[in-house]
Amino acid sequence: MPCFKRFLILLCFCSPAFLSAQTPSFIKDSIDKYINQGLKDWDLPGLAIVVVKDGKVVVMKGYGYRDIDKKTKVDENTLFMIASNTKLFTGTVMSKLDYEKKISLNDKITNYFPDYKLFLPTTTELVTIRDLLSHRIGTKTFQGDFTFWNSNLSRSEIMHRMRLLKPVAQFRQDYGYCNSCFLTAGEVVQKVTGIPWEKYVQDSILSMLNMTHSTTISNGMESKQNAAVPYTDNYVEKISRVPYDQWDNLGPAASIISNVNDLSHWLFFQLDSGRYNGKRILPWPVLQQTRDVNIITNSRKSALFPIHFRGYGLGLFSADYNGKQIYWHTGGAGGMVSNVCFVPEEKLGIAILTNNDNQSFFEALRYQVLDAYLGVPWVNRSKQMLAPSQGERKEQLEKLAAWKEKLKVGAKPPLALTEYTGEYANELYGTMTMTQKDGHLVARFNSHRDLVANLSYLEKDEWLLQYENVLYGVFVVKFNTSNGKVNSVEVKANDFVEYDPYTFTKSR
Repeated sequence: MPCFKRFLILLCFCSPAFLSAQTPSFIKDSIDKYINQGLKDWDLPGLAIVVVKDGKVVVMKGYGYRDIDKKTKVDENTLFMIASNTKLFTGTVMSKLDYEKKISLNDKITNYFPDYKLFLPTTTELVTIRDLLSHRIGTKTFQGDFTFWNSNLSRSEIMHRMRLLKPVAQFRQDYGYCNSCFLTAGEVVQKVTGIPWEKYVQDSILSMLNMTHSTTISNGMESKQNAAVPYTDNYVEKISRVPYDQWDNLGPAASIISNVNDLSHWLFFQLDSGRYNGKRILPWPVLQQTRDVNIITNSRKSALFPIHFRGYGLGLFSADYNGKQIYWHTGGAGGMVSNVCFVPEEKLGIAILTNNDNQSFFEALRYQVLDAYLGVPWVNRSKQMLAPSQGERKEQLEKLAAWKEKLKVGAKPPLALTEYTGEYANELYGTMTMTQKDGHLVARFNSHRDLVANLSYLEKDEWLLQYENVLYGVFVVKFNTSNGKVNSVEVKANDFVEYDPYTFTKSR
């Protein structure tokens, strides 16, 4: 081929028009409209997104409101709880300590906490740091979280109560998402360095990546400038503000607060093999080890997405996506959900932060961006995921309406209210105090600072339990009675908190 033709071809491939063509039309032309429509469809107050590609920020923007009442808008510096996206930070510092030979991820946790126990003695004897960071101790997803989440229990008390979590699956064989496991692994940091997990992560990662707005402590978020307000529309007719989570007792699992501006630095670091702004922050093997799959979470083809295999490393999911390897994690706090995702082969990173916990738009948007960059034929992921969600929401509101109609009848319970009052106990949770007020019952959960539920009689021995913090949900419960006495009551919370109910036995 003549040299000048080669030169012309090279010019075409290097021209601004060609380079611009590398950005998908969805990102260039449609993403604003798509997100604004998604906010309306999903009743989502606000959202922040960053997309990085080939070492540059392609999109970094806020949409909607961080506070509905004040009409203050989300921007790239608006702070959100990133919740379980904290886990990769913990996995990274544990991998760092392993690389430095200060620990081995295969060390038994009892080497550091000799009194630590799990339900089965054999598991206690064998469980390692890696097991804890991989969610493979045999417990059910979220098991124990009603007891631990937002509670006033200390970290050592949470670790102590883990011996009461009866496994439902096989150790090292079956995956069960475990927040208290990450807490336990994270506590090893102070054991071997003398530095608390919070400070170690802040100094060795956040500060090194110039994540100046981010913090490892969630307490006090309500007083921070430009902080998103948490909302939910779960079990309520209209979207409602909920309290900020108190995550610090589970810190290594979930306590980091950040924004998409700072998270772009985290993504650049991940996509440049441990470098940031050209400077080596951590050795590549440290990051590599967080991505190595320690347990398979699913090996069946997805019905909706071009995914066949999924696994979990050290605070990080891994999967194939239309022929590329992707890594991601989601985070769920009260009133906020988020995801962080990166595709090293494409030098692509995505972070999305939102302030309504009862929606899947944050995931639909991530898949839409992945589809655009990875050549997946167009499907409106938001519309695809919206229909089943709307069906569930309609069913939930119909139940609420039916329960309220029953309450208007004013039926009387089979026993006097005084028979239901008193102290109740659950071995894992602790105590619950039941009192009466204005013709209904009030349950106060004593392992929490301010978790209270009101119980109103419906009919046929059924009571409507409504948590004052709507995040925990609304449920129908029954008391177990015999010979005119109350024996126990089974209490449920939102699946977002924990799937299984707790039985509280009346002690006096």
